[in-house]
Amino acid sequence: MTRSLPRPARRRAALALSAATALTLALTACGGDSLEEEGGGSDAGGRSLTIGGANFTEATVLIELYAQILREEGFDTETTPTEGREIYGPELESGAIDIVPEYAATAAEYYNAQANGPEAEPVATPDVTETVEALRELTGPRGLTVLDPGEAVDQNAFAVTEEFAEENGLTTLTDLGESGLSVRLAAGEDCATRPFCEPGLEETYGIDIAEVDPLGVGTTLAKQSVADGENDLVLVTTTDGTLPDFGLTLLEDDRNLQLADNVLPVVNTESAGDEEIAAALGRLTEALTTEDLVELNRQVDAERRTAEDVARDWLTQEGLIGG
Repeated sequence: MTRSLPRPARRRAALALSAATALTLALTACGGDSLEEEGGGSDAGGRSLTIGGANFTEATVLIELYAQILREEGFDTETTPTEGREIYGPELESGAIDIVPEYAATAAEYYNAQANGPEAEPVATPDVTETVEALRELTGPRGLTVLDPGEAVDQNAFAVTEEFAEENGLTTLTDLGESGLSVRLAAGEDCATRPFCEPGLEETYGIDIAEVDPLGVGTTLAKQSVADGENDLVLVTTTDGTLPDFGLTLLEDDRNLQLADNVLPVVNTESAGDEEIAAALGRLTEALTTEDLVELNRQVDAERRTAEDVARDWLTQEGLIGG
């Protein structure tokens, strides 16, 4: 039911409306320039942006980093983590999602398969410039813009215990190959056929893989098996924040076996392709390092802090948002 205002209230409302109308007419008579046109404020103007992506720890942290720095610029932002690229990819193209944090090589191969089929010749390489160029060629026709990558990279990596590394003088995968040691590898079920895993270790580094124990990529079980001496080497990622908890250390991929999975923003060109968004996300990308991601992931996984809180603290510490 609609209720009418009492007579005094109606009179006050009418006077307020009359004053607002007069003010609008006066501004129009003076030329009608907006504050934005006069350089008096941000172009964000309360625009709404949806930041999407996957829902594993690092992805949720990146989503929060993007959302909060854009909120600082005056945008209204909301976050929507999903089950994976197969879901958020089409939503990004449709404009249901405006921005996602992506990984250059993995995204390039996803769009390569979309355009050329699952058996398409790979376009991603260990070179980030080449990989991003290929990604841009694939996403441009889909109405997407790929912004510049940064230093932060989340690649497949291999770890051993600190004790094993010290005993055998290992700091790189080349060292492991030249040592002649036969090692048991904890990894995913598909390691035996994936070029970055068993075949790559053998062909690129000459590492003798005696057995692959299919315990998963970077799972607690896989890492614990190496800590307990059941396996010697484990497939993890460069941004795993829990390796010290298992006494593990990464061996450097010194011959660039892994692809360039540098972190970068991908945006819907129509809804989020303007310079203000690119500039804000560019400041974030430039500041973020692989070591930062390791620490942010550690705080969520080991300290059980929320992605929202660790993102806010890091952005504040870096001077990217106000305290």
